[in-house]
Amino acid sequence: MVVDQVEWLRREGRIVIVGASLAGLRAAETLRAEGFAGELTLIGDEPYEPYDRPPLSKSVLLERASPLHTELPHRWEIDAKWRLGVAATGLDLTAKRVRLADGDEVEYDRLLIATGVRARPWTKEEEARLDGVFLLRTREDAAALCQRLKAGPRRVFVIGAGFAGSEVASACRERGIPVTVAERAGAPLVGALGGVIGTVAAELQTENGVDLRTHVTVTSLEGDAVGRVRAVHLSDESVVEADVVVVSLGSLRNTEWLSGSGLGAGPRGIACDAGCRAFDFRGIVTDDVFVAGDVARSPHALFGYQFLSLEHWGNAVAQAETAAHNMICHGADRRPHLWMPAFWSSMFGVNIKSVGVPPMGEQLMITQGSLAERRFVGVYGYKGRVVAAVSFDNTRWLEFYQRQIELGAPFPVEYPTMDRRPEGRQPVSADFPDPSLPTHGPMVTLTGYSPADQQLVFHPARH
Repeated sequence: MVVDQVEWLRREGRIVIVGASLAGLRAAETLRAEGFAGELTLIGDEPYEPYDRPPLSKSVLLERASPLHTELPHRWEIDAKWRLGVAATGLDLTAKRVRLADGDEVEYDRLLIATGVRARPWTKEEEARLDGVFLLRTREDAAALCQRLKAGPRRVFVIGAGFAGSEVASACRERGIPVTVAERAGAPLVGALGGVIGTVAAELQTENGVDLRTHVTVTSLEGDAVGRVRAVHLSDESVVEADVVVVSLGSLRNTEWLSGSGLGAGPRGIACDAGCRAFDFRGIVTDDVFVAGDVARSPHALFGYQFLSLEHWGNAVAQAETAAHNMICHGADRRPHLWMPAFWSSMFGVNIKSVGVPPMGEQLMITQGSLAERRFVGVYGYKGRVVAAVSFDNTRWLEFYQRQIELGAPFPVEYPTMDRRPEGRQPVSADFPDPSLPTHGPMVTLTGYSPADQQLVFHPARH
């Protein structure tokens, strides 16, 4: 008798999800909703069930929400085994086992990796341990920083003017706390939105009382005699006194535990195909291992099939649902993950939203509103077509431009629906920094074509 492996998996199989995250939870819910009746295990290194992270840098710092009450609601009963507070430390693809930090091993028939990212720490460990130096990624980070802001520090110093760093600075100013922001690039948000939009973001910060320092790096953090941070030293030899320092230098993808596993995993994430199946280091998909969320690198048809890494709530949900569906269905019923990259932020009273991949853009065209009014839509073009759009307090146009991206519409934009174009409203350089230079804040990263970070060396046989 021939056994249908997929039907057996759906009835009796063991699925393990590494990453008790938004993606992990939504995948678990989708598995149950689509009829998976087998054993389901979720593994997470934090001691909590999945919670919502976007409020941590916004409403939590303003005390409009508690960091301890940001749990994600369960849309379906998932009947899962939770292994919380214990990290995954290794993966044996041959034996189909996940190794845990407590020495235990968990066997699986299908595996979903949704380990996400973590905040990049300050590089000098002794300085990073000073009292008053914070990261902002977990709810414990947010709770500790919120308490320190509540105590009324003399000055907060933010290292990095990407979205997260800028949101922290905005919260400080809203609370009336003096804040200095240091950015190695020429303006905030340049890695995510380019120099033209970065100039607008810089004006927003300075007009709201932020002491913005650009084209500088932090060389050291100085502590006092009892181990509290007291000053920040910059590359221009200036010194800023501060009793709270927030390190906002971007993210690191949680892939180290996969070292030696044979998966195509590295600092840029875990490579997978459009169906969320993970590649091994040879570029071959492994049908039993799937990837979803911030840790994934997947090809996108609208962007030249380059591999994209997206740090975004909506992408994590959509990719998790696709991965879960594909894990428990026959090949012909699988579907691709082609979610449109999107991002939003709120700072200094302005709502910022984007669709597409702005860092791919070579040129920028302001099609609605004006930069001077800080109410506009900017459209990015690459090789003659629209690849992204960003809005400041003007979201009603984004759905239209999302459709233009999906249709491969031409750039420069010429549409009768566009506002009457004043003289001089022409494409300009989007002014993104050299991609080889580090900047803070791109939320969508193009990571090239190769699914594997490790390169094979080919030795031809000799005859």
